[in-house]
Amino acid sequence: MWLSPALALIFGVVLYPAVKLFQASRGDYSITGLRIGDAGWSNYADVLDHRALWTVLSNTGVWVVAVVTLTILISLALAQLLVQEFPGRRFVRWSIIVPWAASLIITSQLFVLLYDYNYGMINHVLTSVGLLDTPIDFLGDDAWTMPAMIAVGILVSVPFTVFVFIAGLNAIPGEMMEAARVDGASAWQRYRLVTLPLMKSAMLVAAVLNVIYVFNSFPIVYTLNDRNPGFSTDTSITFMYKLAFESQAKDVGMSAAMGIMNVLLILVAIAVYLKVVNWREETS
Repeated sequence: MWLSPALALIFGVVLYPAVKLFQASRGDYSITGLRIGDAGWSNYADVLDHRALWTVLSNTGVWVVAVVTLTILISLALAQLLVQEFPGRRFVRWSIIVPWAASLIITSQLFVLLYDYNYGMINHVLTSVGLLDTPIDFLGDDAWTMPAMIAVGILVSVPFTVFVFIAGLNAIPGEMMEAARVDGASAWQRYRLVTLPLMKSAMLVAAVLNVIYVFNSFPIVYTLNDRNPGFSTDTSITFMYKLAFESQAKDVGMSAAMGIMNVLLILVAIAVYLKVVNWREETS
């Protein structure tokens, strides 16, 4: 009886939509979104045959790996700084959390303005100090669009990760660090042999949650990429959306099939990561 509210919430928010998504993935829909019959597994076949699928999957891999890896490295350095005592530490901690607390749409739209070719502040500053002769088309040039999105992805991912790492660092017993210092371990040795091993749990939580968040990040990719035709810089999440609402076919069934594939992709990626981490712990 005590579990029934939570079970009802899980059923209503997770299981029921998942069942309806799977049903939609096997349906045939008109261009207006009305179900007109069953399609079997043809929607999945159409997605796998789509000419842009492998480009989208490649973009997704680059997007997730780059954002998560750089976020963890930057957050480790910032967390190590923010556990030290210095004047204004509380203000710095408050300021770091702002990008995470702000709406992703607002943050993404802000960077659309900052990246603008003609009037963007970034191009203005870089040309003013002589680092660039001509502005960079950050959101119009395929060579720059992905790095521009990755930079925003890191900005909004770092705050949460920093505070996870701060919690992990604060949980390390001071006696262990003092013992290592007495034994003659250098600062780098203490960090490598004491701090990092004891941070494994925090790093595992941060990595898994960031993979989920970054993989499912729709507002950043869509807002920064909406001016580009086709799917050349899309990830699997925006690809799924465009199949239903912006592609020539406007195929809800294909979009739902891609949604099921996205769920499977993220589950497989996390399972592999957890398996690798567990294998390393067992063999170490």
